[in-house]
Amino acid sequence: MQNTAETGPAALTDTTPLLDDLYAACAALREAGPVHRIAGTDGQPAWLVTRYEDVRSALADPRLSLDKRHATPGNYRGFSLPPALDANLLNMDPPDHTRIRRLVAKAFTPGRVEALRAPVRRIADDLLDAMAAAGRAELVRDYAGPLPITVICDLLGVPQADRRDFLAWSDALITPDPARPQAMKEAVGAMLDFYTQLIAAKRAEPGDDLLSDLIAVRDDTEGTAGDRLSEDELTSLAFLILLAGYENTVQLIGNAVLTLLDHPEHLAALRRNPAELRGAVEEFLRYDGPTALAIRRFPVEDVEIGGVRIPAGESVLLSVASANRDPARFAEPDRFDPARGLTGHLALGHGIHYCLGASLARTEAEIAVGALISRFPGLRLDIPRDEVRHRRTIRARGLISLPVAW
Repeated sequence: MQNTAETGPAALTDTTPLLDDLYAACAALREAGPVHRIAGTDGQPAWLVTRYEDVRSALADPRLSLDKRHATPGNYRGFSLPPALDANLLNMDPPDHTRIRRLVAKAFTPGRVEALRAPVRRIADDLLDAMAAAGRAELVRDYAGPLPITVICDLLGVPQADRRDFLAWSDALITPDPARPQAMKEAVGAMLDFYTQLIAAKRAEPGDDLLSDLIAVRDDTEGTAGDRLSEDELTSLAFLILLAGYENTVQLIGNAVLTLLDHPEHLAALRRNPAELRGAVEEFLRYDGPTALAIRRFPVEDVEIGGVRIPAGESVLLSVASANRDPARFAEPDRFDPARGLTGHLALGHGIHYCLGASLARTEAEIAVGALISRFPGLRLDIPRDEVRHRRTIRARGLISLPVAW
């Protein structure tokens, strides 16, 4: 076992390569060792886990808590949300996590998601209709972004007139503007105000939507305490459904399209055989998925991962991006192969915290990519490849913009 006593801030591994060339850096880290001490997403020291088996086991390890209250003092300095938005599944362990997940899971069952295929296809077709005449588009702004925000807003019952604001607020949180350091706080405040008003409106006049259903659960005076939501949990859950449903899906769609443009032979094959798109989505997720790191964890007791002892309360970061390119699990992991018949990637998590909206994200990506490549056979990049603008963080993988033409 490696001795953690000799490891401190001075021994932090440089994370710059993770921003400059993520997968090459992950390969070097995997080769060097299973666990590394780095500066985490909040600038504080954290333990980065790089190998598939270790990451998969850690994702399902109940000793690794998502609850920030298990962090040792001064160990975690993440972006602070108000309590009304912070009481969400990304900060919870059982039994609260189990209770809340059970209440909302019915909205994301395979049957419910399958019923959304036709509405999602209509949304995709409408967006493509609006783009078609121009012969070019900025795909993130005009397609990959509006599609999931429309789907989630329909699911929650957000009025049409407010959706442009939702898109702007979400973008401010996902891609902060260095020139406007207050923009994130302003977006959080605006979203909280809006949700408070929307919940009040739907209490007064419920609709046929998920948010109205969740309000009914919250207000059910005959239900047991174990089957209800607090007001903060209700607001936080609506916030999480919107933000997670938008962020991961817009990045998945953008990355998938760029991957196909980089591999025209596979683009042509999928255009000829659209039935294979469902399987191709799994390879999009593995090869260049939207999540580079899982949500940070805090050990509730000292744990050993890959032979390294990690003290209780310290931040643990699980590199999904590295695990999904681990040659010990995937043959030729740096080769994009949508026909590899993939199972076992960790892009959507593993264990009790597996992505609640995984089925919906897969469906949206399959329909969005399929509709796009079918509609525009001459689809191509509209700028040189090296000018494509990436969102570079150690946490997520996405595109700021993707200009295309046809």
